[in-house]
Amino acid sequence: MSAGPYADAAGLVERSAAAYASAVPDRPGDGGYFGPASVTWRVSGDLSAPVAGLRSLLMQALHPLAMAGVDQHSAWRRDPVGRLAATSAYTATVTYGDRAGADRAAHRVRAIHEHVRGVDAVTGLPYAAGDPPLLLWVHAALVDSALAAIDLFGTPLGEAEADRYVAEMAVAATLLGVPDEMVPATVAALGRYVADTRPYLRCTPAAAESMSYLLDPPGLDEEIAELWQDIRDAAVAALPDWARDMYGYPAPATLNPLTPTRRTEIRQTLGVLDAVFLAEPGVLEARQRISARMRG
Repeated sequence: MSAGPYADAAGLVERSAAAYASAVPDRPGDGGYFGPASVTWRVSGDLSAPVAGLRSLLMQALHPLAMAGVDQHSAWRRDPVGRLAATSAYTATVTYGDRAGADRAAHRVRAIHEHVRGVDAVTGLPYAAGDPPLLLWVHAALVDSALAAIDLFGTPLGEAEADRYVAEMAVAATLLGVPDEMVPATVAALGRYVADTRPYLRCTPAAAESMSYLLDPPGLDEEIAELWQDIRDAAVAALPDWARDMYGYPAPATLNPLTPTRRTEIRQTLGVLDAVFLAEPGVLEARQRISARMRG
């Protein structure tokens, strides 16, 4: 596809890697909100993480008010790679940083949200990015996507571990201003929340346009573009049927059903992508810092 109104995605891996490497602290003041023994660290370090990230964006964009905020206020079209890199940096800071660093990062995001207000052209409803219900959908889509991706393409969690992950991740929502009592703390509660939110979701033109870009970003170098095809297929396959139907995406023929052979191919692609990521400056050192804390 052509880039259309968007800048191309050249530098996607390089800029995301630089953001990640700079966000993993060298000498954290404490263990942070999760810590090396957490399920959150395990999920974040799983090879399935790129699939989870793309799936979460697909899910988040189906909320018309969340998508309107992105469409009307962000630099997404001018610098899509920069926005993804900033998200990578924030996630790594909250996950691996100390509490003071995570608090500072969350404070910056909350300050930005204060200015993200408007009216969605599709529904006619007003929105504010800092509204707890809107933040909760973004959070829930992220957590739900991590569980779906790791179950299909990573090292699956047991039931107790999955519940623990959902409970641990509640702090990520509260850091951004969602009251603790609103945040699902078990897999079952998360599923009920997603089901309850479904009537409010739709694929707006902005969602269709932006997600079409993400599934086939122009400007990637040849090697990354080839790998991205598997990541894209995996993210679409990991969507619930109703979400895929909203976008009008057919289930990829090679993934419906998801055969053991195809799953193995995607896992191999994830390993190759991780090796490419690891070769970027600073990433190996960041991983070593994480490993040292886990050993400690």
